[in-house]
Amino acid sequence: MTTNITLDEVARAAGVSVSTASRVISGAVRVAPNKREAVLQAVRDLGYRTNLIARGLASGRSMSVGILTQDISSPYYGEVLRGIEEGLEGSGYSPLFVSGHWRVEEEASALDTLLGRPVDAMIILGGHTPDERLIQIAERLPLMAVGRNIRGLEDTCLRVDNVQGACSVVQHLLELGHHRIAYIGGPTSHRDASDRLQGYRQALEDAGLDFDEGLVIEGDFMEASGLLAVESLLLRGTSFTAIMAANDQMAYGARLGLFRRGIRVPEDMSLVGFDDLPNSTFTTPPLTTVRQPTYEMGLAAAQAMLKMLAREPVEAQHFHAELKIRESTARLGRTMRGRRSVRV
Repeated sequence: MTTNITLDEVARAAGVSVSTASRVISGAVRVAPNKREAVLQAVRDLGYRTNLIARGLASGRSMSVGILTQDISSPYYGEVLRGIEEGLEGSGYSPLFVSGHWRVEEEASALDTLLGRPVDAMIILGGHTPDERLIQIAERLPLMAVGRNIRGLEDTCLRVDNVQGACSVVQHLLELGHHRIAYIGGPTSHRDASDRLQGYRQALEDAGLDFDEGLVIEGDFMEASGLLAVESLLLRGTSFTAIMAANDQMAYGARLGLFRRGIRVPEDMSLVGFDDLPNSTFTTPPLTTVRQPTYEMGLAAAQAMLKMLAREPVEAQHFHAELKIRESTARLGRTMRGRRSVRV
C-alpha cells in the first residue's frame, strides 16, 4: 500500500478543495455529506495515512473513540465491534476497547478507564451504567449507545426491538402446537434480557396462556448457564415441549444438556435461540433463532459518531429482529412418537 499519498492527491481524487478534504479528515467542522463521503472514499482507495500525533496536537483531539463493551470475546459483541471498526476505517479515528463482563463493578471500572484517557467520543454497547451517568458524559463529549435506550438521548441510541423479536419466537412455537415453552433468560438487570422476557410473557398473554414461573430460569448469556438451566428445568419435574433461550450461546449449552439426557432436538424438544450468531447455521441441527443486525448496528453507530464529531445532525435508526426458522423446531406430535412433553 502506498504510504506517501498527499492531502492534495486525496482532494483531487474526491473532486474537492484541499481545505475541504482537510476539514473532513480532521472532523473539525461540518461538511456536506456527499463531499464528506467522497473524501473518505478517496482516503480508502488511495490508502492515505495521516500523522495522528501531529493532527491531535494541532486540533486538540486524540483521534480515538472509546468503546465500552461487555465481552470483547463474545461472538455477538464481536460482530458489533467489527461494524464499528469498519465504520471508522479511513476516518483517522481509532477505537479503544474495554469490557465490563456483565458485572456492574467491572463496567464502572472500565468506564473510568476510558474517561481517564483523552478519548474524543464514546460508544456504549448495552451494559448497566445508569442513564444519569451517561447523560453526564454526553454533556462532555459525543456519546452513542447500542442496545439500550437512554432517556433524553434517544437520537443517539441504536436499538433493536427485542420485545417484538421474543414475541415472534413464542408465536412460532405456538403455531407449531407448543404451549409449554420453557424460557432461559439473561440477567434481569440487562435491558436486552428484560425486554426479551417481556416479549415472552406478552406473547403468552396474547395467546390466552398463563405465565408459569416454574418454566423460567435466569442465565448469564454464557453457554454453561444454558446447560445448567436445562438441568434445573428437568429436575423441577415440570413438563414442557420447547425451550426459548435469550441468546444463542445459552441455546448451545441447552442443546448439550438435552443431548446428555437423551432428549432429541427437534424430535423430542424444540429449541430456539436469539442473535443468529455465525455458528448457529452449523449447529446440529441448525438453530432456529432471531437475527439481530449486529454488524449493521455497529457500522451505523460508527458512522453516526463521525457525524457527531463533524457537528452534523444525527437521526436515530431503528432496527428490527427477524426470526430465522431452521431445523431445531418442529410441529408438536408429528415427530415425538406420542410424547406430549418432557418430564423427569
